[in-house]
Amino acid sequence: MSDALDIVIIGLSLSSSWGNGHATTYRGMLRGLEALGHRVTFLERDVPWYAAHRDLPSPDFCELHYYDTVDELISRFGERIREADAVIIGSYVPEGPKVIDAVHALNPKQLAFYDIDTPITVARLKKGDEEYLAARQVPFFDIYFSFTGGPTLRQLEGEFGARRAEALYCSVDDTCYQNTGEAPVWDLGYLGTYSDDRQPTLEKLLIEPARRLPHLKFVVAGPQYPDTIDWPENVERIDHLPPAEHPSFYSRQRFTLNVTRADMIAAGWSPSVRLFEAAACGTAIISDFWEGLGDLLPLGEAIEIARTSDEVVQILTGLSEERRRAMADAAKARVLAGHTGHARAAELANYLQDGAAKAARSEPTKELA
Repeated sequence: MSDALDIVIIGLSLSSSWGNGHATTYRGMLRGLEALGHRVTFLERDVPWYAAHRDLPSPDFCELHYYDTVDELISRFGERIREADAVIIGSYVPEGPKVIDAVHALNPKQLAFYDIDTPITVARLKKGDEEYLAARQVPFFDIYFSFTGGPTLRQLEGEFGARRAEALYCSVDDTCYQNTGEAPVWDLGYLGTYSDDRQPTLEKLLIEPARRLPHLKFVVAGPQYPDTIDWPENVERIDHLPPAEHPSFYSRQRFTLNVTRADMIAAGWSPSVRLFEAAACGTAIISDFWEGLGDLLPLGEAIEIARTSDEVVQILTGLSEERRRAMADAAKARVLAGHTGHARAAELANYLQDGAAKAARSEPTKELA
């Protein structure tokens, strides 16, 4: 195998960022892989909800193909899967267990799983929920890439039999996510699809502060929020914001709010892609707390932690503009140094090249006839 890798990825979506965080994660990393000289083919299930909201139908950094059924996936792309240096299957792929079994049966040179939802996956597997990954399949993979680091990696190996679990955090495409220079419009904003387990935190850290600070402006962008939510008059709602509009959205906020799902808080070491996107745009961040966050962005230096409405109010009204700007700059420097799509692509390629080299060394040497 040459230094340039031929990679096939079967993922939830690359073409549409509607209602999911997978697309933007894949886009930044795949742009990085292309820049490093690697070839990537992305295979996506053609489903109506993403087909109706495609904001990147024809990427220029990889091949993108759609399939309708698992049988079609194998019949059309089976040879590509066999020939590739590495095949990566992502979390939440429709009919995931069936896809994994079918791809595993083709005996690819190197098979990996990219779990963009690790704490959710672990919680589901413990309950016997195998919607997109069966517990028996975890040992199939040469490498289990996880959005979550820390103790979860050892849990994947010790409890679920992963051969090798490695952290592969989300990343930001720094060629797209930059400050636009627009003047601030909102004092605090939030970008995220509605989630039952995130909503109480959003209520506490944005909606209640908005009620207490009627002279300030707030914004929440994202789909699927119920009509029953009582939004204060000073909270603007944006139903869907395509990635192309994210930099402008972040640039027009004094602060942005990061809210983490309960399973990811419990696991720790689970940064959201929104965290890196906001930092790359030079926006100061207020976040809930989870273990490992300070390893990525030093607390009080590059990010502010809030646990109560009072703390958010204090930050919005008491933090000087100089301190806010310094915090935003510190976060941006950290993210651009180690959490871009190019940086993550280099990590992925190194893991795959290392795995291929180990596999080659373990093959029996053929005796000369």
